[in-house]
Amino acid sequence: MSTAGENRVYAPLNQLKPVADSVWIVDGPLIRFGAPGMKMPFPTRMTLVRSADGGLFVHSPTVLTEPLRRQVQALGEPRWLIGPNRIHYWWLPQWQDAFPAARTFVAPGIKERAGGRIDFPVEVLDRDGPWPWGDLLRPLPVTSRYMTEVVFFHPHSRTLILTDLIENFEAARLAPAQRWLARLGGVLDPDGQMPRDMRLTFLGRRAGLRAAVRTMLDWEPERVILAHGRWYREKGEEELRRAFRWLL
Repeated sequence: MSTAGENRVYAPLNQLKPVADSVWIVDGPLIRFGAPGMKMPFPTRMTLVRSADGGLFVHSPTVLTEPLRRQVQALGEPRWLIGPNRIHYWWLPQWQDAFPAARTFVAPGIKERAGGRIDFPVEVLDRDGPWPWGDLLRPLPVTSRYMTEVVFFHPHSRTLILTDLIENFEAARLAPAQRWLARLGGVLDPDGQMPRDMRLTFLGRRAGLRAAVRTMLDWEPERVILAHGRWYREKGEEELRRAFRWLL
């Protein structure tokens, strides 16, 4: 890969990276997403959380390489595979094939969007629980006119796990035209926020979004993991207030 290409991703890719006690991330490959002629290179990221008995909660799985599979197996047993919103499901089948004993949980809308790609049993995150991961994580559904994103909080490490509710693209990792798009969309670091087009899907539902953000703030997260762009290793509560100042 060229130096320019390496600068666009969060190398090393497809490797476990410790975040906090019992929490790891894996940075995956770039995908291109967006309207025709305006597609952006999205770095991908998944999060793994380990329970006290070695069960692994796998949030928004990225591509599963053989070296990564061995690392994951050394870490624990994947038990819960999570598709947190309707556009984060692509690699779920690969993980389900590799770990057939795992149970897959998907946000509302994934089964319909994925079609035949999700041809195995899944459980929809459309109820209050209880969930098999118990007190390990607190789920919080956030619903717009377009999709539901299920947010998760790990109280033990005070880690908040988001997917697309905040995106934070670093200018140095983008081409000039892409920097302009990121700034226009409200997702350019250091002021990454909810994408402006996503905000439109909350018209008429901002009260629910505001209540969800206040719940996240009440959790007092130390760190906030994002699926796309630079995530927040510290001052998580402060970053949440900054990112959602347009709403609060």
